[in-house]
Amino acid sequence: MARTTVADVMTRRVVYLPGGTTLDEAAQAMRDQSIGDVVVTDGPTMSGLVTDRDIVVRAIAEGLPPRSTTLASIATRELIMIEQSAGVDEAVQAMRERGVRRLLVCDADRKVVGIISLSDLALLPSSTAA
Repeated sequence: MARTTVADVMTRRVVYLPGGTTLDEAAQAMRDQSIGDVVVTDGPTMSGLVTDRDIVVRAIAEGLPPRSTTLASIATRELIMIEQSAGVDEAVQAMRERGVRRLLVCDADRKVVGIISLSDLALLPSSTAA
C-alpha cells in the first residue's frame, strides 16, 4: 500500500488577510470561501494564523467587538510548517507534539502550498492515519 503524504490530503486553498482585517470581515471571508482558517499577514510577511475557533474562543467569548477587533490581536504567532512530501503520520505527530490542529504545508523551497488540519486527517481510512 502506497504511503499517504500530506499533499494527498491537504487543503490547497490558502487565504491570506492583513492583520488589520476585522474579525467580522474575516468571518465573512471564511464563510464565503468555506474555510476554517486564514493566514494573517503583515505586509508581505506571514505573521500568524487565525481559525474560526480562535474568533469564537479568543474574541467573542471574551466580549471583544468583532467589528473593531483585528486579526493581529488574536492571531497565533507561531506558524508550524510541514513539507508536502511528509507522511500523514508525521503530520499527526507534529500536531500532537505542538498541541495544534493545523499545520501550514510547504514545498521544498518553503513556499506555502496548503494547510492540513486535524479534520483532513480524521477523514482518512483508519488504517492510513497514525
